[in-house]
Amino acid sequence: MTYQPVVPFSGIGGWAFLSRTREAQQEAFDNSAAITRDTAYFEEKIGSITSAEDLVGDRRLLRIALGAFGLDSEIDSKFFIRKTLEETTFDPKSLSNRLSDKRYLEMAKAFGFGDLDPPNTALSDFGAKITKLFRERQFEVAVGEQSEDMRLALGLERDLGKLVDKDMSDSAAWYTVMATQPLRIVFERAFGLPTVVGTLDIDRQLEIFRGKAEAMFGDTSVAQFADPDRIDELRRTFLAQSELQATGGLAQSTRGSAALALLQQSSGAGGLIPPF
Repeated sequence: MTYQPVVPFSGIGGWAFLSRTREAQQEAFDNSAAITRDTAYFEEKIGSITSAEDLVGDRRLLRIALGAFGLDSEIDSKFFIRKTLEETTFDPKSLSNRLSDKRYLEMAKAFGFGDLDPPNTALSDFGAKITKLFRERQFEVAVGEQSEDMRLALGLERDLGKLVDKDMSDSAAWYTVMATQPLRIVFERAFGLPTVVGTLDIDRQLEIFRGKAEAMFGDTSVAQFADPDRIDELRRTFLAQSELQATGGLAQSTRGSAALALLQQSSGAGGLIPPF
C-alpha cells in the first residue's frame, strides 16, 4: 500500500498542519512499498534507455518519468510524448518550445534525447534526480486526493520559483502563469477573478492580472514572487478565497458571469478593471 497523507482541515488551518507535518508525511510516503518499488525500478533501468522511443516503450518507466514532471495524465499519449522528447530544445520551433505548457520543455531538457549524445540518461545520478522529483510530485498527487487546494498550495513555491528564475520579459512571465493551469487557478482565486476571465482576449487578461497584482501587492511584476514571503501571502490569500468559494457556491458563479460582462464591456476601451 501507499501511505495516504493526512489533511484534517481545509484552508489556512489545513496548510498550517500540512506544513508542520510535511517532512514526516513525505518520508512515510517515500517509504511506501509501491513508491519504493517504482523508484528502484527506474533507477535500475533508466541507464539503458538511450532514446525517446526506448522510454515510451516501457510503460512503467514512462509513468515515472511523466509523474516526475506532473504529466501523469499523458501516459497514453505516447506518440506526442515521443515527439516532444526527440526534437532538440535548442530550436525555438520545436514542439516542446511551442507548447504553452512548459512542463514538456522541462522534461525534454532533463532527458536530453534531442540535445545530447549520449543523453542525460547515461549519467550515473540521473535516475536519482528523476525519482526525487517523482516522489515529491506523487506526494502532491496523494495530497490532492484529500484536498486539491492543498495540492496547489504545495506546488506553488516550486512552480513560481522556476518561473522567476528564467530570463524572460514580465509579459512573457505572466503569459506563462496564465498558460500553466495550477498557477492560473491559484492566481485567479487569490485575485477573486471568475474562471470565465479566461475567455477574454489574452492581452486584456494580462491587464487584469497585472492590475490585480498591483492592487493586492503594490507591484505588477511576476518577479516579486522571488520573495518567499510574497509567495506565502499569495498562498494564504488563495486558501482563504478557496474557503469562501466553497461556501459561496451558486452566488460565486452568478458574480462571475456579471463580472465577465463588465470586463467585456470595458475591454474595447481599455477601461477600468472592475472589483470582484
